[in-house]
Amino acid sequence: MDGVVVALSGGVDSAVVAKAALLALGDQAIAITADSPSVPRQDIEAAKKLAATIGLRHQIVLTSEFDNPDYTKNAGDRCYFCKSELYETILKKLSELNARTICSGANQDDLGDYRPGLQAAKERGIRHPLQEAGLGKKEVRELAQYWNLEVWDKPASPCLSSRIAPGVAVTTERTARIEKAEIYLKSLGLRDCRVRLHHDELVRIELLIEDIAKLADPEARKNLSDYFHALGFRFITLDMDG
Repeated sequence: MDGVVVALSGGVDSAVVAKAALLALGDQAIAITADSPSVPRQDIEAAKKLAATIGLRHQIVLTSEFDNPDYTKNAGDRCYFCKSELYETILKKLSELNARTICSGANQDDLGDYRPGLQAAKERGIRHPLQEAGLGKKEVRELAQYWNLEVWDKPASPCLSSRIAPGVAVTTERTARIEKAEIYLKSLGLRDCRVRLHHDELVRIELLIEDIAKLADPEARKNLSDYFHALGFRFITLDMDG
């Protein structure tokens, strides 16, 4: 049982860990991606495509964090319960997969932030190869580009639940509305965007500074407003700080 499971999110960090595991261990490496209402569909597809492209074994597992009231109440430690659910789900599969180690995509720069998910990982013996190698975001992207990984320049994509303001309950209906809103923005060519829900009626759109002007066109602004209103958002705001 010397195999390694990589928790593959579809982002650049875990993609680099997955590629490294494949190069080092071959068939003893496998990636697992969590699927739940908090995960954007595009990230699931990105993970599938990456694994298929590099030839890595890959499984999708359903996680149940939305059944946990400690998660859905959306306090400051929400990520702890999400990662706990993910790692517990993977731990139950280790024997079946002939593996004994789980690796995450946490990088060196993550250590400076408040990350309850890292505590969940620590409690379960999860390894963080990028941190152990001292690699931060810049080095990880450079390595991903060197390996020709398609996601090397993919914007960060935190879970949909992270868009919901602390104290506002996380629900599948809310994450679904947020995802639809962000898909609409991306259809306008706004690649790096967030739709943050402050309560059921008010959302705050975050864009790159250079993209804010794209919403100055009256027709584009009206179309966006109509679409967001149809999703049930009454007040639609734009964060001028990006």
